[in-house]
Amino acid sequence: MSALEAIVLGIVQGLTEFLPISSTGHLRIVPAFFGWPDPGAAFTAVTQLGTMAAVLLYFRHDLWGIAKGFLAGLRHPAARRTLEFRMGALILVGTIPIGICGYVFRDQIETGARNLNLIGTTLIVLGLALALAEKVSSRSRGLDSLSTRDGLVIGCAQALALIPGVSRSGSTITAGLFLGFDRTAAARYSFLLSVPAVVLSGLFELKDIGGGGSAGAGATAVATLLAFVVGYASIAFLLRYLTTHSTMVFVVYRVVLGTVVLILASNGTIS
Repeated sequence: MSALEAIVLGIVQGLTEFLPISSTGHLRIVPAFFGWPDPGAAFTAVTQLGTMAAVLLYFRHDLWGIAKGFLAGLRHPAARRTLEFRMGALILVGTIPIGICGYVFRDQIETGARNLNLIGTTLIVLGLALALAEKVSSRSRGLDSLSTRDGLVIGCAQALALIPGVSRSGSTITAGLFLGFDRTAAARYSFLLSVPAVVLSGLFELKDIGGGGSAGAGATAVATLLAFVVGYASIAFLLRYLTTHSTMVFVVYRVVLGTVVLILASNGTIS
């Protein structure tokens, strides 16, 4: 991987990880448009550590409070009634589905799931699901009403993001909207829920960097650093944007991009 490819893909990862448009899909589509090799699942997972560092920095106070509240609840049963303990417990519960699916389908994720026709299709399907969620959601709930059922449902939605083109933030925000959460609450929980899954996935894939056709360590480090910087700005933008706007601009983008990918892949322009 050249320095230019690493810079472009690092910026792409940072921009698309938190917007509901699929970072893994874009890390497959952008190289295809430019005629570059597929950087691989390992590169994708490791560069997500950069955007995850942005989550840890941006939500450091929230995460610290959740960690303290969860540990306090483990020691003292009375502390389990706090929102912080419940959030910590539900983040762990919500991580179980993606952990199981990621292990069971790990071979398909690294090979067949990176097919451009599949990515184009999932971009469109999840985009339409997000549009439906926007239409039917009451958007009347905040994170203080989060239940075990909510955590499991959103956790299962997160597991769908193992398919490139679905989008981790897109699937979890969609599920949150269907459950009646307001847009900002759905996005906030989406980011917090992603921490364990992305960190574990990135650490697991570190061993494959530089081998088997994967991008080298230097290029991956450059891309990961840029993903962190751009990702931090992307979080701040999306949370501000969702306070006064719907997600329909992302719906339109997903449907248009998915359609273009399907057309170009079917006629052999990209492969």
